[in-house]
Amino acid sequence: QQADVFTTSVGRSLNDGRFAGVVSIALKRDYFADFYRDLSNGEPGMSVGLYRRDGGILVHEPPTRPGITHVRDPAFTSAMRNNELFGRVRIRSSIDGVERVVAFRRAGDYPLYVTSAIPTGAIFAEWRQHYTLIAVMTAAPCVAVWLLVLFSLRQLRAQQVAWERWQAEVAMRLSAEASSRQLRRMGALGNLVANVAHDFNNLLMVVAANMELARRKNFNGLEREVLAVERATAGAEALARRLLSVARKQPLKQEPIDLAVWLPAAAGLIETAAGEKVQVKVQVSPDMWQVRADATELEFAIINIAVNARDAMPRGGRFVIRSQNVRVTADNVLPDGEYALIAFTDSGEGMPETTARRAFEPLFTTKLSGSGTGLGLAQVLAACEQADGTARLDSVPGRGTTVRLYLPRYHGPSAAPFIAPDDAAHTPDSPDNTALAELHPGSILLVEDNEEVAAGVAAVLATFGCDVRHELTADKAFDLLSEGSRFDLVLSDIQMPGRLNGIDLAEKVRGAWPSQRIALMTGYADEFERARHTGVTILAKPFNIEELRELVLR
Repeated sequence: QQADVFTTSVGRSLNDGRFAGVVSIALKRDYFADFYRDLSNGEPGMSVGLYRRDGGILVHEPPTRPGITHVRDPAFTSAMRNNELFGRVRIRSSIDGVERVVAFRRAGDYPLYVTSAIPTGAIFAEWRQHYTLIAVMTAAPCVAVWLLVLFSLRQLRAQQVAWERWQAEVAMRLSAEASSRQLRRMGALGNLVANVAHDFNNLLMVVAANMELARRKNFNGLEREVLAVERATAGAEALARRLLSVARKQPLKQEPIDLAVWLPAAAGLIETAAGEKVQVKVQVSPDMWQVRADATELEFAIINIAVNARDAMPRGGRFVIRSQNVRVTADNVLPDGEYALIAFTDSGEGMPETTARRAFEPLFTTKLSGSGTGLGLAQVLAACEQADGTARLDSVPGRGTTVRLYLPRYHGPSAAPFIAPDDAAHTPDSPDNTALAELHPGSILLVEDNEEVAAGVAAVLATFGCDVRHELTADKAFDLLSEGSRFDLVLSDIQMPGRLNGIDLAEKVRGAWPSQRIALMTGYADEFERARHTGVTILAKPFNIEELRELVLR
Protein backbone atom coordinates (compact mmCIF):
# COMPACT_ATOMS: atom_id res chain seq x y z
CA GLN A 1 0.00 0.00 0.00
CA GLN A 2 1.44 3.27 -1.09
CA ALA A 3 1.42 6.21 1.36
CA ASP A 4 2.72 9.71 1.33
CA VAL A 5 5.54 9.67 3.86
CA PHE A 6 8.69 11.47 4.62
CA THR A 7 11.68 9.86 6.26
CA THR A 8 14.31 11.07 8.60
CA SER A 9 17.62 9.26 9.13
CA VAL A 10 20.18 9.52 11.90
CA GLY A 11 23.62 7.99 11.65
CA ARG A 12 24.96 5.85 14.50
CA SER A 13 28.55 4.93 15.40
CA LEU A 14 30.18 2.58 17.84
CA ASN A 15 32.24 3.48 20.87
CA ASP A 16 35.44 3.12 18.94
CA GLY A 17 34.09 5.44 16.29
CA ARG A 18 33.28 2.94 13.70
CA PHE A 19 30.11 3.44 11.66
CA ALA A 20 27.31 1.34 13.08
CA GLY A 21 24.57 2.12 10.60
CA VAL A 22 21.69 4.45 10.02
CA VAL A 23 18.43 4.78 11.91
CA SER A 24 15.68 5.73 9.45
CA ILE A 25 12.16 6.63 10.45
CA ALA A 26 9.29 7.00 7.96
CA LEU A 27 6.40 9.20 9.02
CA LYS A 28 3.07 9.55 7.27
CA ARG A 29 2.35 13.04 6.13
CA ASP A 30 -1.37 12.54 6.87
CA TYR A 31 -0.62 12.03 10.55
CA PHE A 32 0.89 15.46 10.89
CA ALA A 33 -1.78 17.00 8.68
CA ASP A 34 -4.55 15.60 10.90
CA PHE A 35 -2.71 16.70 14.03
CA TYR A 36 -2.17 20.23 12.74
CA ARG A 37 -5.75 20.41 11.55
CA ASP A 38 -6.89 19.61 15.09
CA LEU A 39 -4.53 22.29 16.45
CA SER A 40 -5.87 24.98 14.15
CA ASN A 41 -9.45 23.97 15.08
CA GLY A 42 -10.72 25.48 11.86
CA GLU A 43 -9.61 28.98 12.86
CA PRO A 44 -10.07 31.17 9.74
CA GLY A 45 -6.76 32.20 8.20
CA MET A 46 -4.64 30.30 10.72
CA SER A 47 -1.95 27.97 9.32
CA VAL A 48 0.38 25.39 10.92
CA GLY A 49 3.40 23.86 9.26
CA LEU A 50 6.49 21.69 9.60
CA TYR A 51 9.59 22.80 7.68
CA ARG A 52 13.09 21.58 7.10
CA ARG A 53 15.91 23.92 7.94
CA ASP A 54 16.54 24.51 4.28
CA GLY A 55 12.97 25.81 3.84
CA GLY A 56 11.45 22.63 2.49
CA ILE A 57 7.78 22.24 3.31
CA LEU A 58 7.09 18.91 4.97
CA VAL A 59 3.54 19.51 6.20
CA HIS A 60 1.32 22.53 5.85
CA GLU A 61 -2.22 23.00 7.05
CA PRO A 62 -4.13 24.14 5.13
CA PRO A 63 -2.43 22.37 2.23
CA THR A 64 -0.29 24.41 -0.16
CA ARG A 65 -0.93 24.74 -3.83
CA PRO A 66 0.58 22.00 -6.01
CA GLY A 67 4.16 22.65 -7.05
CA ILE A 68 5.11 24.70 -3.98
CA THR A 69 7.69 22.68 -2.05
CA HIS A 70 9.80 25.37 -0.40
CA VAL A 71 9.13 28.58 1.44
CA ARG A 72 10.85 31.62 -0.07
CA ASP A 73 10.30 34.28 2.59
CA PRO A 74 13.76 35.70 3.34
CA ALA A 75 13.08 36.64 6.94
CA PHE A 76 11.78 33.20 7.81
CA THR A 77 14.41 31.18 5.89
CA SER A 78 17.16 33.35 7.32
CA ALA A 79 16.01 32.53 10.86
CA MET A 80 16.06 28.79 10.11
CA ARG A 81 19.50 28.87 8.47
CA ASN A 82 20.84 30.67 11.52
CA ASN A 83 19.59 27.73 13.54
CA GLU A 84 17.54 30.00 15.87
CA LEU A 85 15.64 28.13 18.54
CA PHE A 86 12.41 30.22 18.28
CA GLY A 87 11.18 33.53 17.12
CA ARG A 88 8.46 35.60 15.46
CA VAL A 89 8.48 37.32 12.12
CA ARG A 90 5.96 39.30 10.07
CA ILE A 91 5.99 38.20 6.48
CA ARG A 92 3.91 38.19 3.35
CA SER A 93 3.58 34.49 2.60
CA SER A 94 5.05 33.23 -0.64
CA ILE A 95 2.48 30.48 -0.57
CA ASP A 96 -0.76 32.47 -0.73
CA GLY A 97 0.43 36.13 -0.64
CA VAL A 98 -1.30 36.88 2.69
CA GLU A 99 0.51 38.95 5.30
CA ARG A 100 0.93 36.92 8.46
CA VAL A 101 2.64 36.95 11.80
CA VAL A 102 4.59 33.68 12.02
CA ALA A 103 5.81 32.13 15.28
CA PHE A 104 8.38 29.33 14.90
CA ARG A 105 10.29 26.92 17.12
CA ARG A 106 12.96 24.29 16.35
CA ALA A 107 11.88 20.71 17.04
CA GLY A 108 14.44 19.47 19.55
CA ASP A 109 17.83 18.79 17.99
CA TYR A 110 16.23 17.95 14.68
CA PRO A 111 16.71 20.24 11.69
CA LEU A 112 12.98 20.81 11.69
CA TYR A 113 10.89 23.88 12.54
CA VAL A 114 7.29 23.97 13.59
CA THR A 115 5.38 27.18 12.72
CA SER A 116 2.06 28.72 13.56
CA ALA A 117 0.87 31.72 11.52
CA ILE A 118 -2.15 33.97 11.66
CA PRO A 119 -3.04 36.72 9.15
CA THR A 120 -2.55 40.31 10.40
CA GLY A 121 -5.99 41.13 9.00
CA ALA A 122 -7.53 38.54 11.31
CA ILE A 123 -5.63 40.01 14.25
CA PHE A 124 -6.84 43.53 13.42
CA ALA A 125 -10.37 42.24 12.90
CA GLU A 126 -10.24 40.57 16.31
CA TRP A 127 -8.92 43.77 17.86
CA ARG A 128 -11.63 45.82 16.19
CA GLN A 129 -14.30 43.42 17.34
CA HIS A 130 -12.88 43.39 20.85
CA TYR A 131 -12.53 47.15 21.14
CA THR A 132 -15.90 47.68 19.48
CA LEU A 133 -17.44 45.47 22.14
CA ILE A 134 -15.56 47.39 24.84
CA ALA A 135 -16.61 50.71 23.29
CA VAL A 136 -20.23 49.56 23.14
CA MET A 137 -20.09 48.34 26.71
CA THR A 138 -18.51 51.59 27.94
CA ALA A 139 -20.46 53.90 25.62
CA ALA A 140 -23.82 53.01 27.12
CA PRO A 141 -22.95 54.17 30.65
CA CYS A 142 -21.02 57.15 29.24
CA VAL A 143 -24.03 58.23 27.21
CA ALA A 144 -26.19 57.76 30.28
CA VAL A 145 -23.77 59.83 32.35
CA TRP A 146 -23.67 62.59 29.72
CA LEU A 147 -27.44 62.58 29.43
CA LEU A 148 -27.62 62.85 33.20
CA VAL A 149 -25.10 65.72 33.16
CA LEU A 150 -27.00 67.52 30.39
CA PHE A 151 -30.28 67.01 32.22
CA SER A 152 -28.71 68.32 35.43
CA LEU A 153 -27.29 71.35 33.60
CA ARG A 154 -30.67 72.02 32.02
CA GLN A 155 -32.39 71.73 35.36
CA LEU A 156 -29.75 73.95 36.92
CA ARG A 157 -30.20 76.53 34.16
CA ALA A 158 -33.97 76.42 34.59
CA GLN A 159 -33.58 76.85 38.34
CA GLN A 160 -31.18 79.75 37.76
CA VAL A 161 -33.66 81.42 35.41
CA ALA A 162 -36.43 80.84 37.94
CA TRP A 163 -34.21 82.24 40.70
CA GLU A 164 -33.37 85.34 38.67
CA ARG A 165 -37.02 85.77 37.74
CA TRP A 166 -37.97 85.42 41.39
CA GLN A 167 -35.30 87.92 42.37
CA ALA A 168 -36.56 90.35 39.73
CA GLU A 169 -40.14 89.80 40.91
CA VAL A 170 -39.13 90.46 44.51
CA ALA A 171 -37.19 93.57 43.49
CA MET A 172 -40.13 94.77 41.39
CA ARG A 173 -42.58 94.17 44.23
CA LEU A 174 -40.31 95.90 46.72
CA SER A 175 -39.94 98.81 44.30
CA ALA A 176 -43.70 98.90 43.73
CA GLU A 177 -44.34 98.82 47.47
CA ALA A 178 -41.78 101.57 48.03
CA SER A 179 -43.31 103.61 45.21
CA SER A 180 -46.78 103.01 46.63
CA ARG A 181 -45.67 104.12 50.09
CA GLN A 182 -43.97 107.15 48.57
CA LEU A 183 -47.10 107.99 46.56
CA ARG A 184 -49.27 107.67 49.66
CA ARG A 185 -46.88 109.86 51.61
CA MET A 186 -46.75 112.37 48.79
CA GLY A 187 -50.54 112.28 48.43
CA ALA A 188 -51.01 112.84 52.15
CA LEU A 189 -48.39 115.57 52.10
CA GLY A 190 -50.04 117.16 49.05
CA ASN A 191 -53.44 117.18 50.72
CA LEU A 192 -51.95 118.61 53.92
CA VAL A 193 -50.05 121.29 52.01
CA ALA A 194 -53.09 122.11 49.89
CA ASN A 195 -55.37 122.48 52.92
CA VAL A 196 -52.83 124.60 54.76
CA ALA A 197 -52.24 126.74 51.68
CA HIS A 198 -55.98 127.12 51.09
CA ASP A 199 -56.59 128.30 54.64
CA PHE A 200 -53.51 130.50 54.38
CA ASN A 201 -54.90 132.03 51.21
CA ASN A 202 -58.14 132.85 53.00
CA LEU A 203 -56.18 134.62 55.71
CA LEU A 204 -54.20 136.50 53.08
CA MET A 205 -57.41 137.56 51.42
CA VAL A 206 -58.55 139.02 54.74
CA VAL A 207 -55.25 140.91 55.04
CA ALA A 208 -55.35 142.07 51.41
CA ALA A 209 -58.97 143.25 51.68
CA ASN A 210 -58.29 145.22 54.83
CA MET A 211 -55.15 146.76 53.32
CA GLU A 212 -57.22 147.86 50.34
CA LEU A 213 -59.69 149.45 52.75
CA ALA A 214 -56.82 151.21 54.50
CA ARG A 215 -55.56 152.43 51.14
CA ARG A 216 -59.00 153.81 50.28
CA LYS A 217 -59.10 155.59 53.64
CA ASN A 218 -55.71 157.20 52.86
CA PHE A 219 -53.93 155.05 55.47
CA ASN A 220 -54.70 157.51 58.31
CA GLY A 221 -51.02 158.05 59.04
CA LEU A 222 -50.09 154.35 58.75
CA GLU A 223 -49.03 154.26 55.11
CA ARG A 224 -45.50 152.95 55.77
CA GLU A 225 -46.76 150.20 58.07
CA VAL A 226 -49.55 149.16 55.72
CA LEU A 227 -47.19 149.06 52.73
CA ALA A 228 -44.80 146.88 54.72
CA VAL A 229 -47.64 144.48 55.46
CA GLU A 230 -48.60 144.60 51.78
CA ARG A 231 -45.10 143.60 50.70
CA ALA A 232 -45.05 140.78 53.22
CA THR A 233 -48.47 139.67 51.99
CA ALA A 234 -47.21 139.53 48.42
CA GLY A 235 -44.37 137.23 49.52
CA ALA A 236 -46.78 135.10 51.51
CA GLU A 237 -49.09 134.83 48.50
CA ALA A 238 -46.14 133.65 46.39
CA LEU A 239 -45.27 131.02 49.02
CA ALA A 240 -48.88 129.84 49.18
CA ARG A 241 -48.99 129.63 45.40
CA ARG A 242 -45.80 127.60 45.43
CA LEU A 243 -47.22 125.22 48.03
CA LEU A 244 -50.38 124.73 45.98
CA SER A 245 -48.34 124.25 42.83
CA VAL A 246 -46.22 121.51 44.43
CA ALA A 247 -49.40 119.84 45.72
CA ARG A 248 -50.90 120.14 42.18
CA LYS A 249 -53.81 122.14 43.66
CA GLN A 250 -52.99 125.54 42.17
CA PRO A 251 -55.65 126.72 39.70
CA LEU A 252 -53.99 126.95 36.30
CA LYS A 253 -54.52 129.46 33.52
CA GLN A 254 -53.23 127.50 30.54
CA GLU A 255 -52.51 129.73 27.55
CA PRO A 256 -50.35 129.62 24.41
CA ILE A 257 -46.81 130.92 24.96
CA ASP A 258 -44.46 131.98 22.18
CA LEU A 259 -41.09 131.04 23.71
CA ALA A 260 -39.14 132.95 21.05
CA VAL A 261 -40.67 136.16 22.46
CA TRP A 262 -41.46 135.15 26.03
CA LEU A 263 -38.01 133.93 27.12
CA PRO A 264 -36.02 137.03 26.03
CA ALA A 265 -38.69 139.26 27.60
CA ALA A 266 -38.30 137.40 30.92
CA ALA A 267 -34.50 137.83 30.90
CA GLY A 268 -34.75 140.79 33.28
CA LEU A 269 -36.54 138.74 35.92
CA ILE A 270 -34.03 135.91 35.48
CA GLU A 271 -31.05 138.27 35.93
CA THR A 272 -32.60 139.71 39.06
CA ALA A 273 -33.17 136.24 40.52
CA ALA A 274 -29.65 135.07 39.59
CA GLY A 275 -27.95 138.05 41.23
CA GLU A 276 -25.23 140.47 40.20
CA LYS A 277 -22.37 137.95 40.44
CA VAL A 278 -23.90 135.58 37.89
CA GLN A 279 -23.60 136.22 34.17
CA VAL A 280 -26.90 135.29 32.49
CA LYS A 281 -27.02 134.40 28.80
CA VAL A 282 -30.24 133.57 26.95
CA GLN A 283 -29.99 131.74 23.61
CA VAL A 284 -33.38 131.23 21.97
CA SER A 285 -33.93 129.72 18.54
CA PRO A 286 -36.11 132.08 16.47
CA ASP A 287 -38.20 129.18 15.13
CA MET A 288 -39.16 127.84 18.57
CA TRP A 289 -42.47 126.03 18.71
CA GLN A 290 -45.24 127.45 20.83
CA VAL A 291 -46.28 125.69 24.05
CA ARG A 292 -49.41 125.80 26.18
CA ALA A 293 -48.80 126.34 29.89
CA ASP A 294 -49.57 128.58 32.83
CA ALA A 295 -47.27 131.55 32.20
CA THR A 296 -47.08 132.44 35.89
CA GLU A 297 -46.20 128.89 36.89
CA LEU A 298 -43.56 128.70 34.14
CA GLU A 299 -42.16 132.03 35.26
CA PHE A 300 -41.96 130.79 38.87
CA ALA A 301 -40.23 127.62 37.66
CA ILE A 302 -37.55 129.59 35.79
CA ILE A 303 -37.03 131.90 38.77
CA ASN A 304 -36.66 128.88 41.09
CA ILE A 305 -34.02 127.38 38.77
CA ALA A 306 -32.19 130.73 38.63
CA VAL A 307 -32.22 131.04 42.44
CA ASN A 308 -30.83 127.50 42.79
CA ALA A 309 -28.11 128.34 40.25
CA ARG A 310 -27.23 131.49 42.20
CA ASP A 311 -26.93 129.50 45.44
CA ALA A 312 -24.70 126.95 43.66
CA MET A 313 -22.34 129.76 42.52
CA PRO A 314 -21.65 131.85 45.67
CA ARG A 315 -18.57 133.40 44.03
CA GLY A 316 -20.32 133.99 40.73
CA GLY A 317 -20.34 132.14 37.45
CA ARG A 318 -22.30 131.61 34.25
CA PHE A 319 -25.98 130.74 33.87
CA VAL A 320 -26.90 129.85 30.28
CA ILE A 321 -30.45 129.31 28.99
CA ARG A 322 -30.81 127.49 25.67
CA SER A 323 -33.95 126.43 23.86
CA GLN A 324 -34.51 124.16 20.88
CA ASN A 325 -37.16 122.02 19.22
CA VAL A 326 -36.82 118.27 19.75
CA ARG A 327 -38.67 115.10 18.78
CA VAL A 328 -38.89 112.49 21.51
CA THR A 329 -39.26 108.77 20.73
CA ALA A 330 -39.03 105.63 22.85
CA ASP A 331 -38.96 107.53 26.13
CA ASN A 332 -40.04 105.85 29.37
CA VAL A 333 -41.86 108.95 30.64
CA LEU A 334 -42.76 111.23 27.76
CA PRO A 335 -45.11 110.14 24.97
CA ASP A 336 -43.60 110.20 21.50
CA GLY A 337 -44.00 113.62 19.91
CA GLU A 338 -42.65 117.14 19.43
CA TYR A 339 -41.43 119.14 22.40
CA ALA A 340 -39.90 122.51 23.15
CA LEU A 341 -36.76 121.93 25.21
CA ILE A 342 -35.48 124.66 27.56
CA ALA A 343 -32.10 123.84 29.15
CA PHE A 344 -30.69 125.80 32.11
CA THR A 345 -26.97 125.23 32.72
CA ASP A 346 -24.89 126.71 35.54
CA SER A 347 -21.17 126.47 36.26
CA GLY A 348 -21.70 125.87 39.95
CA GLU A 349 -20.66 123.24 42.43
CA GLY A 350 -22.91 120.50 41.07
CA MET A 351 -24.38 117.79 43.23
CA PRO A 352 -23.62 114.11 43.92
CA GLU A 353 -25.76 111.40 42.38
CA THR A 354 -27.64 110.67 45.62
CA THR A 355 -28.68 114.31 45.88
CA ALA A 356 -29.55 114.61 42.17
CA ARG A 357 -31.91 111.62 42.43
CA ARG A 358 -33.92 113.39 45.14
CA ALA A 359 -33.69 116.90 43.74
CA PHE A 360 -37.35 117.05 42.65
CA GLU A 361 -38.75 115.68 45.93
CA PRO A 362 -40.96 118.16 47.80
CA LEU A 363 -39.40 119.58 50.98
CA PHE A 364 -36.00 118.02 50.17
CA THR A 365 -33.18 120.55 50.46
CA THR A 366 -29.45 120.51 51.12
CA LYS A 367 -29.36 124.16 52.15
CA LEU A 368 -28.82 125.29 55.71
CA SER A 369 -31.81 125.43 58.00
CA GLY A 370 -33.85 128.51 57.20
CA SER A 371 -32.15 129.01 53.82
CA GLY A 372 -34.46 126.91 51.66
CA THR A 373 -37.94 125.42 51.66
CA GLY A 374 -37.29 122.41 49.43
CA LEU A 375 -40.12 123.50 47.13
CA GLY A 376 -38.16 125.10 44.26
CA LEU A 377 -37.42 122.14 41.98
CA ALA A 378 -40.59 120.38 43.12
CA GLN A 379 -42.54 123.35 41.76
CA VAL A 380 -40.50 123.18 38.53
CA LEU A 381 -41.47 119.53 37.99
CA ALA A 382 -45.10 120.23 38.93
CA ALA A 383 -45.33 123.13 36.46
CA CYS A 384 -43.96 120.98 33.63
CA GLU A 385 -46.14 117.97 34.38
CA GLN A 386 -49.26 120.14 34.62
CA ALA A 387 -48.42 121.22 31.06
CA ASP A 388 -48.11 117.49 30.06
CA GLY A 389 -44.30 117.70 30.00
CA THR A 390 -41.54 116.86 32.44
CA ALA A 391 -38.29 118.12 33.93
CA ARG A 392 -34.94 116.36 34.18
CA LEU A 393 -31.69 117.13 35.93
CA ASP A 394 -28.08 116.22 35.18
CA SER A 395 -25.29 117.24 37.53
CA VAL A 396 -21.56 116.59 37.84
CA PRO A 397 -19.85 117.53 41.12
CA GLY A 398 -17.50 120.41 40.52
CA ARG A 399 -18.69 121.01 36.95
CA GLY A 400 -22.24 122.32 37.29
CA THR A 401 -25.86 121.36 36.82
CA THR A 402 -28.26 121.31 33.87
CA VAL A 403 -32.04 121.35 34.29
CA ARG A 404 -34.07 120.52 31.18
CA LEU A 405 -37.75 121.36 30.75
CA TYR A 406 -39.74 119.44 28.12
CA LEU A 407 -43.01 121.13 27.10
CA PRO A 408 -45.30 119.69 24.39
CA ARG A 409 -45.65 121.64 21.16
CA TYR A 410 -48.90 123.62 20.89
CA HIS A 411 -50.70 123.45 17.54
CA GLY A 412 -53.58 125.83 18.31
CA PRO A 413 -54.00 129.55 17.57
CA SER A 414 -50.97 131.82 18.02
CA ALA A 415 -50.20 133.27 21.42
CA ALA A 416 -51.16 136.83 22.29
CA PRO A 417 -48.30 139.39 22.43
CA PHE A 418 -46.32 138.97 25.65
CA ILE A 419 -46.04 141.90 28.06
CA ALA A 420 -43.14 141.76 30.47
CA PRO A 421 -44.08 142.01 34.17
CA ASP A 422 -42.05 145.20 34.62
CA ASP A 423 -44.03 146.90 31.85
CA ALA A 424 -47.47 145.68 32.84
CA ALA A 425 -48.06 148.61 35.18
CA HIS A 426 -47.40 151.10 32.36
CA THR A 427 -49.80 149.76 29.75
CA PRO A 428 -52.49 152.11 28.48
CA ASP A 429 -55.22 150.01 30.13
CA SER A 430 -53.54 149.97 33.56
CA PRO A 431 -55.68 151.39 36.39
CA ASP A 432 -52.74 153.61 37.39
CA ASN A 433 -52.82 155.41 34.03
CA THR A 434 -56.55 155.75 33.35
CA ALA A 435 -59.45 157.00 35.37
CA LEU A 436 -61.43 154.23 36.97
CA ALA A 437 -64.75 153.60 35.32
CA GLU A 438 -67.68 154.86 37.29
CA LEU A 439 -69.23 152.04 39.27
CA HIS A 440 -72.90 151.32 39.18
CA PRO A 441 -73.88 150.08 42.64
CA GLY A 442 -75.89 146.90 42.71
CA SER A 443 -76.96 144.09 44.99
CA ILE A 444 -74.60 141.18 45.54
CA LEU A 445 -75.23 137.87 47.29
CA LEU A 446 -71.91 136.74 48.84
CA VAL A 447 -71.78 133.02 49.73
CA GLU A 448 -68.70 132.27 51.86
CA ASP A 449 -68.34 129.99 54.90
CA ASN A 450 -65.29 131.86 56.26
CA GLU A 451 -66.76 134.85 58.02
CA GLU A 452 -63.48 136.81 58.11
CA VAL A 453 -62.98 136.41 54.37
CA ALA A 454 -66.60 137.31 53.79
CA ALA A 455 -66.27 140.41 55.97
CA GLY A 456 -63.19 141.59 54.09
CA VAL A 457 -64.70 141.00 50.62
CA ALA A 458 -68.00 142.57 51.66
CA ALA A 459 -66.20 145.67 52.98
CA VAL A 460 -64.36 146.08 49.67
CA LEU A 461 -67.60 145.58 47.72
CA ALA A 462 -69.24 148.21 49.91
CA THR A 463 -66.55 150.69 48.86
CA PHE A 464 -67.66 150.05 45.28
CA GLY A 465 -71.17 151.13 46.34
CA CYS A 466 -72.61 147.61 46.32
CA ASP A 467 -75.34 146.36 48.64
CA VAL A 468 -74.00 143.03 49.97
CA ARG A 469 -76.01 140.15 51.45
CA HIS A 470 -73.93 137.37 53.06
CA GLU A 471 -74.89 133.72 53.47
CA LEU A 472 -72.66 131.06 55.07
CA THR A 473 -73.74 128.08 52.95
CA ALA A 474 -74.91 127.35 49.41
CA ASP A 475 -78.01 125.65 50.84
CA LYS A 476 -79.18 128.89 52.50
CA ALA A 477 -78.29 130.91 49.39
CA PHE A 478 -80.40 128.63 47.16
CA ASP A 479 -83.29 128.78 49.62
CA LEU A 480 -83.07 132.57 49.55
CA LEU A 481 -83.19 132.63 45.76
CA SER A 482 -86.02 130.12 45.74
CA GLU A 483 -88.05 132.49 47.93
CA GLY A 484 -87.91 135.08 45.14
CA SER A 485 -84.92 137.21 46.09
CA ARG A 486 -82.87 138.46 43.14
CA PHE A 487 -79.40 140.00 42.99
CA ASP A 488 -77.27 141.65 40.34
CA LEU A 489 -74.52 139.12 41.12
CA VAL A 490 -74.17 135.94 43.15
CA LEU A 491 -70.53 135.48 44.26
CA SER A 492 -69.95 132.06 45.86
CA ASP A 493 -67.04 130.06 47.16
CA ILE A 494 -66.90 126.45 45.90
CA GLN A 495 -65.84 124.45 48.96
CA MET A 496 -68.47 124.84 51.65
CA PRO A 497 -70.25 122.68 54.23
CA GLY A 498 -73.76 121.44 53.62
CA ARG A 499 -75.63 119.56 50.95
CA LEU A 500 -74.66 121.89 48.11
CA ASN A 501 -71.25 123.27 47.18
CA GLY A 502 -70.57 126.26 44.97
CA ILE A 503 -70.62 124.24 41.73
CA ASP A 504 -73.94 122.64 42.65
CA LEU A 505 -75.33 126.11 43.42
CA ALA A 506 -74.14 127.46 40.05
CA GLU A 507 -75.72 124.58 38.14
CA LYS A 508 -79.04 124.94 39.95
CA VAL A 509 -79.08 128.72 39.48
CA ARG A 510 -78.26 128.45 35.77
CA GLY A 511 -80.97 125.84 35.37
CA ALA A 512 -83.69 127.65 37.31
CA TRP A 513 -82.89 131.31 36.58
CA PRO A 514 -80.76 131.59 33.39
CA SER A 515 -80.62 135.40 33.58
CA GLN A 516 -79.14 135.42 37.09
CA ARG A 517 -75.42 136.33 37.05
CA ILE A 518 -73.25 134.08 39.20
CA ALA A 519 -69.47 133.80 39.74
CA LEU A 520 -67.40 131.29 41.73
CA MET A 521 -64.26 131.59 43.87
CA THR A 522 -61.79 128.78 44.56
CA GLY A 523 -58.21 128.08 45.52
CA TYR A 524 -58.06 124.46 44.34
CA ALA A 525 -56.99 123.40 40.85
CA ASP A 526 -59.34 120.39 40.65
CA GLU A 527 -62.29 122.57 41.65
CA PHE A 528 -61.15 125.18 39.13
CA GLU A 529 -61.24 122.64 36.30
CA ARG A 530 -64.63 121.24 37.38
CA ALA A 531 -66.09 124.73 37.66
CA ARG A 532 -65.11 125.53 34.06
CA HIS A 533 -67.84 123.18 32.81
CA THR A 534 -70.54 125.30 34.47
CA GLY A 535 -69.79 128.17 32.09
CA VAL A 536 -69.64 130.79 34.88
CA THR A 537 -66.88 133.27 35.71
CA ILE A 538 -64.28 131.87 38.12
CA LEU A 539 -61.93 133.83 40.39
CA ALA A 540 -58.79 131.97 41.48
CA LYS A 541 -57.89 132.69 45.11
CA PRO A 542 -56.13 134.78 46.16
CA PHE A 543 -57.52 137.32 43.71
CA ASN A 544 -56.73 141.02 43.86
CA ILE A 545 -59.12 143.91 44.17
CA GLU A 546 -58.88 144.81 40.48
CA GLU A 547 -60.15 141.37 39.46
CA LEU A 548 -63.09 141.83 41.82
CA ARG A 549 -63.72 145.32 40.43
CA GLU A 550 -63.77 144.03 36.84
CA LEU A 551 -66.25 141.32 37.85
CA VAL A 552 -68.61 143.87 39.42
CA LEU A 553 -68.32 146.24 36.43
CA ARG A 554 -69.50 143.66 33.91
